[in-house]
Amino acid sequence: MIAALQSLWAWFTSTIAGKILISCFVSMLPVVELRGGIPIAVGFGLAPNLAIPICIIGNCIPIIPILILFQRVLRWMRHRGGVVGRFALWLEHHCTKHRGFLDRYAGIALFVLTAVPLPGTGAWTASMLAALAGVRIRNAAPAITLGVLAAGAVVSVVSYGVASLF
Repeated sequence: MIAALQSLWAWFTSTIAGKILISCFVSMLPVVELRGGIPIAVGFGLAPNLAIPICIIGNCIPIIPILILFQRVLRWMRHRGGVVGRFALWLEHHCTKHRGFLDRYAGIALFVLTAVPLPGTGAWTASMLAALAGVRIRNAAPAITLGVLAAGAVVSVVSYGVASLF
């Protein structure tokens, strides 16, 4: 079993396809997102013109499923009760408390929340907030996607340098 995992890891880290898959997968993960995917691609030695689009696509993949499924997850959490149920109610309470701001500035807020590459921000956070606030998918998805593109530019400049954008 260990030998099989080692050979699988060797394939992932020694082939271009494996490096692309790892970079894309890391970019899909919550919290890590592009802030981890692009630097991993740099570490693997992938060219910027390949790594940046792959990581941006990987970061965009979870947006629509989160927008669609997060309300169902919250409903399940509420019915679960206990700490999980209280947490779901707390989230909903804080979202309704700031409902007016979210209704007025949803697109800009989602863009900025996604574009700033800091811990606690990104496509996952913005998608969950949009779902929690009831922002329509057709309004939320473009704003979050543009934020991912902006975050990709920032992280690329930090990881590869200014030349990576051209």
